[in-house]
Amino acid sequence: MQNAMPSHPTREQIRRAPKALLHDHLDGGLRPGTIVDLAHATGYTALPETEPDKLGAWFRAAADSGSLERYLETFAHTCAVMQTRDALVRVAAECAEDLAADGVVYAEVRYAPEQHLEAGLTLEEVVEAVTEGFRLGERRAREAGNRIRVGALLTAMRHAARSQEIAELANRYRDSGVVGFDIAGAEAGYPPTRHLDAFEYLKRENNHFTIHAGEAFGLPSIWQALQWCGADRLGHGVRIIDDIEQKDGEVSLGRLASYVRDKRVPLEMCPTSNLQTGAASSYEEHPIGLLRRLHFRVTVNTDNRLMSGTSMSREFEHLVDAFGYTLDDLQWFTVNAMKSAFIPFDERLAMINEVIKPGYAELKAEWLFAPGTAVPPVASGSAADAG
Repeated sequence: MQNAMPSHPTREQIRRAPKALLHDHLDGGLRPGTIVDLAHATGYTALPETEPDKLGAWFRAAADSGSLERYLETFAHTCAVMQTRDALVRVAAECAEDLAADGVVYAEVRYAPEQHLEAGLTLEEVVEAVTEGFRLGERRAREAGNRIRVGALLTAMRHAARSQEIAELANRYRDSGVVGFDIAGAEAGYPPTRHLDAFEYLKRENNHFTIHAGEAFGLPSIWQALQWCGADRLGHGVRIIDDIEQKDGEVSLGRLASYVRDKRVPLEMCPTSNLQTGAASSYEEHPIGLLRRLHFRVTVNTDNRLMSGTSMSREFEHLVDAFGYTLDDLQWFTVNAMKSAFIPFDERLAMINEVIKPGYAELKAEWLFAPGTAVPPVASGSAADAG
């Protein structure tokens, strides 16, 4: 009996599939054991738990509150242990290693330099330490048989007043591992237009930036990020669903949703994080399902791996379970992300054609070599003989 190609990927196939990640926070992805080690080394005594497994569980429980503000409070502990050069190098290196072990071949990891100055580091020293860590992690990943390329996004906090300074920092280090700029933090009360000078500066410098928008706040946040600020991508953007009407099986797009789809604006969606912050009620109800059917430029991301207890593989597993996605769907999300990356076009194209597509092709062909697969005889004069 001839085997059929399986319709859904296995967990192991998902892990081995090449993945691209655009939205991952460095201070949201620490290993619990590393937090404990660094707290001990620096004298930080405010951790809620000092045993790694219990600490990891605490972070996930705190992030499950359904409130974005409560979710953001968990970062006080991770940032507190990321105030020295050695700590930043270690955290960045482990980030690259962990992503590579999960099959991520390209990642843009974001962090806010202004949050790592309490022990006397300068903004420049923070950037250089994190960059050193990413390069170290890439080398260690290669030694372990994994390949990854990591670029940094420098984030300014939207409730603070250092966005121009951080934008200029991102521009100075754009040829040294920094691929773009971002603003993050609570959206309500802190619209992206408060940082218009920084965005205007980056546009004049022909630099890239993404903006957290449409996560906890609605369509006005997305509209401002695009039409006032000129964002290349939207961090989350999940609330674009508010401009899409479904009635009697028919779907109609409002002006803003149509613009986002027509202009192929990348949406950096983070399903598990969105459930935790109340932006979606379940994986099955997450807007990503409809947006994928409507062919928006959707990408899948982790946001904060520690707080969400997640990885790129787990995010894909949840979507496979919720929507029945196949390897073709996962490849579609991955190619979307790579098309939307902030590295040069020829490098994006090479990553797609030489790493991502061959990787998925190999996975999709595995069923042909499963035990018991029948190999029908090739008839003389068939297409196989035609070369």
